[in-house]
Amino acid sequence: MRQLLGRANSSNVMKVIWLLEELGLPYERKDIGGAFGGNDTPEYRALNPNGVVPTLVEDDGFVLWESNAILRYLAAAHPEGHRFWPRELHARANVDRWMDWQQTTLGPPMTVVFWGLVRTPPEQRDPAAIAKAQERLGHLYGMLDKVLAGSPYIGGADLSVADMAIGVHLHRWMSFDITRPDQQHVQAWYDRLLARPAYKQHVAGPMS
Repeated sequence: MRQLLGRANSSNVMKVIWLLEELGLPYERKDIGGAFGGNDTPEYRALNPNGVVPTLVEDDGFVLWESNAILRYLAAAHPEGHRFWPRELHARANVDRWMDWQQTTLGPPMTVVFWGLVRTPPEQRDPAAIAKAQERLGHLYGMLDKVLAGSPYIGGADLSVADMAIGVHLHRWMSFDITRPDQQHVQAWYDRLLARPAYKQHVAGPMS
Protein backbone atom coordinates (compact mmCIF):
# COMPACT_ATOMS: atom_id res chain seq x y z
CA MET A 1 0.00 0.00 0.00
CA ARG A 2 1.23 3.49 -0.88
CA GLN A 3 2.28 5.41 2.23
CA LEU A 4 2.08 9.12 2.89
CA LEU A 5 4.22 10.10 5.85
CA GLY A 6 3.23 13.35 7.51
CA ARG A 7 0.80 14.92 9.96
CA ALA A 8 -2.61 15.91 8.61
CA ASN A 9 -2.38 19.52 9.88
CA SER A 10 0.62 20.30 7.67
CA SER A 11 -0.33 22.38 4.62
CA ASN A 12 2.20 20.47 2.53
CA VAL A 13 0.65 17.16 3.55
CA MET A 14 -2.87 18.48 2.99
CA LYS A 15 -2.23 19.27 -0.66
CA VAL A 16 -1.03 15.71 -1.33
CA ILE A 17 -4.00 14.19 0.51
CA TRP A 18 -6.29 16.41 -1.55
CA LEU A 19 -4.89 15.11 -4.84
CA LEU A 20 -4.87 11.49 -3.69
CA GLU A 21 -8.55 11.84 -2.79
CA GLU A 22 -9.43 13.57 -6.06
CA LEU A 23 -7.74 10.74 -7.97
CA GLY A 24 -9.34 8.07 -5.78
CA LEU A 25 -5.96 6.46 -5.07
CA PRO A 26 -5.57 4.14 -2.08
CA TYR A 27 -3.01 5.18 0.52
CA GLU A 28 -2.14 4.91 4.17
CA ARG A 29 -1.06 7.99 6.08
CA LYS A 30 1.18 7.98 9.14
CA ASP A 31 1.47 10.92 11.53
CA ILE A 32 5.02 12.24 11.36
CA GLY A 33 6.38 15.64 12.38
CA GLY A 34 5.16 18.39 14.67
CA ALA A 35 3.71 17.10 17.93
CA PHE A 36 4.05 13.51 16.64
CA GLY A 37 7.80 13.68 16.11
CA GLY A 38 9.53 10.89 14.23
CA ASN A 39 11.00 13.10 11.53
CA ASP A 40 14.45 13.20 13.12
CA THR A 41 14.89 9.45 13.40
CA PRO A 42 17.58 7.72 11.31
CA GLU A 43 14.86 5.70 9.61
CA TYR A 44 12.93 8.77 8.48
CA ARG A 45 16.06 10.69 7.52
CA ALA A 46 17.05 7.77 5.32
CA LEU A 47 13.84 8.40 3.38
CA ASN A 48 13.88 12.19 3.54
CA PRO A 49 17.21 13.78 4.49
CA ASN A 50 15.50 17.13 5.03
CA GLY A 51 13.55 15.70 7.95
CA VAL A 52 10.34 17.48 6.91
CA VAL A 53 6.97 16.26 5.66
CA PRO A 54 5.50 14.90 3.49
CA THR A 55 7.29 11.85 2.18
CA LEU A 56 5.61 9.50 -0.30
CA VAL A 57 6.62 5.83 -0.35
CA GLU A 58 5.26 3.83 -3.28
CA ASP A 59 4.54 0.10 -3.34
CA ASP A 60 7.65 -0.53 -5.43
CA GLY A 61 9.87 1.26 -2.92
CA PHE A 62 10.12 4.55 -4.80
CA VAL A 63 10.46 7.43 -2.34
CA LEU A 64 9.67 11.06 -3.11
CA TRP A 65 9.71 14.21 -1.01
CA GLU A 66 8.88 17.86 -1.74
CA SER A 67 5.13 18.34 -1.81
CA ASN A 68 4.80 20.00 -5.21
CA ALA A 69 7.06 17.37 -6.79
CA ILE A 70 4.74 14.74 -5.29
CA LEU A 71 1.72 16.48 -6.83
CA ARG A 72 3.32 16.47 -10.27
CA TYR A 73 4.43 12.86 -9.95
CA LEU A 74 1.00 11.59 -8.89
CA ALA A 75 -0.71 13.56 -11.64
CA ALA A 76 1.73 12.22 -14.24
CA ALA A 77 1.64 8.64 -13.00
CA HIS A 78 -2.11 8.06 -13.18
CA PRO A 79 -4.43 8.24 -16.18
CA GLU A 80 -6.83 10.70 -14.58
CA GLY A 81 -4.00 12.95 -13.44
CA HIS A 82 -3.87 14.98 -16.65
CA ARG A 83 -7.10 16.62 -15.48
CA PHE A 84 -5.04 18.34 -12.79
CA TRP A 85 -1.68 18.73 -14.55
CA PRO A 86 -2.43 19.44 -18.23
CA ARG A 87 -0.37 17.84 -20.96
CA GLU A 88 -0.39 20.82 -23.33
CA LEU A 89 2.94 22.55 -22.88
CA HIS A 90 1.79 26.13 -22.34
CA ALA A 91 -1.01 25.12 -19.97
CA ARG A 92 1.37 22.93 -17.96
CA ALA A 93 4.00 25.70 -17.76
CA ASN A 94 1.34 28.09 -16.47
CA VAL A 95 0.34 25.64 -13.74
CA ASP A 96 3.98 24.99 -12.87
CA ARG A 97 4.85 28.66 -12.47
CA TRP A 98 2.03 29.17 -9.97
CA MET A 99 3.20 26.14 -8.02
CA ASP A 100 6.68 27.67 -7.88
CA TRP A 101 5.14 31.01 -6.90
CA GLN A 102 3.45 29.31 -3.98
CA GLN A 103 6.75 28.06 -2.63
CA THR A 104 8.96 31.06 -3.32
CA THR A 105 6.63 34.04 -2.98
CA LEU A 106 3.41 33.21 -1.13
CA GLY A 107 4.84 30.69 1.31
CA PRO A 108 7.24 32.91 3.31
CA PRO A 109 4.73 35.60 4.42
CA MET A 110 2.07 32.91 4.98
CA THR A 111 4.46 31.17 7.36
CA VAL A 112 5.04 34.40 9.31
CA VAL A 113 1.32 35.09 9.72
CA PHE A 114 0.29 31.50 10.41
CA TRP A 115 2.98 30.86 13.00
CA GLY A 116 2.48 34.30 14.49
CA LEU A 117 -1.30 34.07 14.90
CA VAL A 118 -1.89 30.33 15.32
CA ARG A 119 1.15 28.67 16.82
CA THR A 120 2.67 31.44 18.92
CA PRO A 121 1.23 32.49 22.31
CA PRO A 122 -0.07 36.08 22.23
CA GLU A 123 2.56 37.35 24.62
CA GLN A 124 5.36 36.04 22.39
CA ARG A 125 4.11 37.39 19.06
CA ASP A 126 5.88 39.95 16.91
CA PRO A 127 3.04 42.28 15.87
CA ALA A 128 5.21 44.31 13.50
CA ALA A 129 6.41 41.22 11.60
CA ILE A 130 2.88 39.83 11.41
CA ALA A 131 1.48 43.14 10.14
CA LYS A 132 4.17 43.45 7.48
CA ALA A 133 3.59 39.87 6.26
CA GLN A 134 -0.18 40.40 6.34
CA GLU A 135 0.16 43.47 4.12
CA ARG A 136 2.31 41.51 1.71
CA LEU A 137 -0.27 38.73 1.59
CA GLY A 138 -3.03 41.21 0.79
CA HIS A 139 -0.99 42.30 -2.23
CA LEU A 140 -0.29 38.72 -3.33
CA TYR A 141 -3.89 37.62 -3.05
CA GLY A 142 -4.72 40.75 -5.01
CA MET A 143 -2.59 39.34 -7.82
CA LEU A 144 -4.61 36.15 -7.67
CA ASP A 145 -7.84 38.12 -7.62
CA LYS A 146 -6.94 39.62 -11.01
CA VAL A 147 -6.09 36.19 -12.44
CA LEU A 148 -9.32 34.70 -11.09
CA ALA A 149 -11.35 37.52 -12.63
CA GLY A 150 -10.73 35.81 -15.97
CA SER A 151 -11.03 32.14 -15.05
CA PRO A 152 -12.62 30.03 -12.31
CA TYR A 153 -9.32 28.42 -11.32
CA ILE A 154 -5.72 29.59 -11.25
CA GLY A 155 -4.66 27.53 -14.27
CA GLY A 156 -7.78 28.20 -16.30
CA ALA A 157 -11.19 26.58 -16.63
CA ASP A 158 -10.41 23.48 -14.58
CA LEU A 159 -9.03 22.65 -11.15
CA SER A 160 -5.30 21.93 -11.25
CA VAL A 161 -2.43 21.11 -8.94
CA ALA A 162 -1.75 24.87 -8.83
CA ASP A 163 -5.06 25.30 -7.02
CA MET A 164 -4.07 22.52 -4.66
CA ALA A 165 -0.67 24.03 -3.91
CA ILE A 166 -2.15 27.45 -3.17
CA GLY A 167 -5.61 26.45 -1.98
CA VAL A 168 -4.31 24.94 1.26
CA HIS A 169 -2.94 28.38 2.18
CA LEU A 170 -6.12 30.08 1.01
CA HIS A 171 -8.18 28.40 3.72
CA ARG A 172 -5.81 29.69 6.37
CA TRP A 173 -5.84 33.19 4.87
CA MET A 174 -9.64 33.22 4.87
CA SER A 175 -9.76 31.90 8.46
CA PHE A 176 -7.32 34.29 10.14
CA ASP A 177 -8.97 36.73 12.54
CA ILE A 178 -7.76 39.72 10.56
CA THR A 179 -9.09 42.38 8.20
CA ARG A 180 -8.55 41.27 4.61
CA PRO A 181 -8.92 43.27 1.39
CA ASP A 182 -12.23 42.82 -0.42
CA GLN A 183 -11.26 40.38 -3.17
CA GLN A 184 -14.46 39.00 -4.64
CA HIS A 185 -12.80 36.69 -7.16
CA VAL A 186 -10.63 35.09 -4.48
CA GLN A 187 -13.76 34.63 -2.36
CA ALA A 188 -15.60 33.00 -5.26
CA TRP A 189 -12.63 30.69 -5.85
CA TYR A 190 -12.63 29.75 -2.17
CA ASP A 191 -16.35 28.96 -2.39
CA ARG A 192 -15.71 26.71 -5.41
CA LEU A 193 -12.99 24.84 -3.53
CA LEU A 194 -15.22 24.40 -0.48
CA ALA A 195 -17.78 22.69 -2.74
CA ARG A 196 -15.26 19.90 -3.38
CA PRO A 197 -15.58 17.13 -0.76
CA ALA A 198 -11.84 16.42 -0.60
CA TYR A 199 -11.03 20.07 0.09
CA LYS A 200 -13.77 20.49 2.64
CA GLN A 201 -12.78 17.33 4.52
CA HIS A 202 -9.00 17.42 4.41
CA VAL A 203 -8.11 21.11 4.05
CA ALA A 204 -10.89 23.31 5.38
CA GLY A 205 -10.84 22.20 9.00
CA PRO A 206 -9.82 24.07 12.15
CA MET A 207 -6.30 25.47 12.05
CA SER A 208 -3.78 23.94 14.43
